[in-house]
Amino acid sequence: MEHRKFAERICGEIALADHHGEAMKKWRQIFSISQSELARELGISPSVISDYEAGRRNPGVAFIKKFVLALIKIDSQRANPVISKYIDLPELSSAIIDLAEYSRAVKIDDFCSRIGGERLNNFERLINGHTVIDSLNAILMFNAYDFYKLFGFTSERALIFTKITSGRSPMVAVRVSSLKPSTVVLHGISKVDEMAIKIAEAEKIPLIRTELEVKEMIERLRRDFL
Repeated sequence: MEHRKFAERICGEIALADHHGEAMKKWRQIFSISQSELARELGISPSVISDYEAGRRNPGVAFIKKFVLALIKIDSQRANPVISKYIDLPELSSAIIDLAEYSRAVKIDDFCSRIGGERLNNFERLINGHTVIDSLNAILMFNAYDFYKLFGFTSERALIFTKITSGRSPMVAVRVSSLKPSTVVLHGISKVDEMAIKIAEAEKIPLIRTELEVKEMIERLRRDFL
């Protein structure tokens, strides 16, 4: 039942998206499923998946349903299913731009260089994955307990906050959470709020600032670390 509700949310997001293919690609990547693997499950050619994601084909409701159910079926057969991280989170899909697990632990300097970042302190942690968050949607949708659940499954990850103005709000959320991320990245701002920097110092969390375009940042991280 829980899987069904989650599948319906994903289907709805894809169906209502301005660019169906981009939404389909986002969810396939969140589940870390290749086009070939998904195509085998659906009994079609990988080129068909590619055509949908590139916008060369327009998916109907029936295909979107098959697409999403195939993602969930493949994921559910894995040792650490991604869907288990989402089940208890209210409408999390619109707050998460990208989520990925890395094939190896990554050092802060390597991570920072990939995203064209600037380190704002000298703490060292290893990063085992990332979550790119649409901060505006997260703030609008989540209460304090929902934020706790969001951070609860991102321990030892880089939390990358987009659509922020100063960086203070994300760091306050990190401050009050019992579980801490490996790294916090503040995206798209030229000057970081002093309080955000002080919280990072108090929590001993590496803090990075970057203005690299979000799509490019995700592509680099996935290419180099997955």
